[in-house]
Formats: sequence, structure tokens, C-alpha cells
Amino acid sequence: QLQLVESGGGLVQPGGSLRLSCAASGDSLDDYAIGWFRQAPEKEREGVSSVSCNGVNTNYADSVKGRFTISRDNAKNTVYLQMNSLKPEDTAVYFCAAIRAYGSWYYATFLREYEYRYWGQGTQVTVSS
Repeated sequence: QLQLVESGGGLVQPGGSLRLSCAASGDSLDDYAIGWFRQAPEKEREGVSSVSCNGVNTNYADSVKGRFTISRDNAKNTVYLQMNSLKPEDTAVYFCAAIRAYGSWYYATFLREYEYRYWGQGTQVTVSS
């Protein structure tokens, strides 16, 4: 059973940076597409970014394009989300999620919550001065 643990959240000033990590255990991430989601208070969870199994294809929500970068290190069984130029509206609990992808889906990215089977517990990101 795949387990995911997020880390790297915290309090940062507007314009600052954070790098979130999503460490996996229980299985290799090689065949899993990974997504990052976030949920702000009283708002629905939204897709932020996704990376394909091979790390080549990525996808971003319009709100984070040009500021966030997703990457993965399959040797370390870890996926990262580098967040730059952070804004107060980026404040949320950030979750990573995984779905095993086969065949042609190996190269796909997914940004919809229902597409994922495995979820971490989340890490809080607060952007405030």
C-alpha cells in the first residue's frame, strides 16, 4: 500500500519561496503520476500541478504557472513542488496524491481530484507579512 507524506510547509512572507516534498513508502513511485492539490479555508480542494510517471510531462493551474515547478526524483521516491513568488492567496493546506498509470497513461498528467487514489495528510503553507 502506497503511503505519502508531505513536508516543507510553513510561514513565509509574500514574495518568498518554499519547497514542498512528497515522500513515498510502501511502493516505488516509478509507475505513479503525482499531483499537488491545495485547500484553503472554506474553499474546495483544487489541483495545483501534476507530473507524469517519467517526469517529462507537467501541468499547472493557471494561478501558479510561472511561479511553481513540479519535479520528481524516482531514485529517492520523492516528488517536489518548488513555490516561488508566493502570494497570500497561495495560503492553504497542500496535499500530494498518486495514481498508478499504465500504458499510454504513463505519460499523462492529472489535475482532477477524483483521478487520484492515494493521498497524503497535507502540509500547511501560510503566506503572510
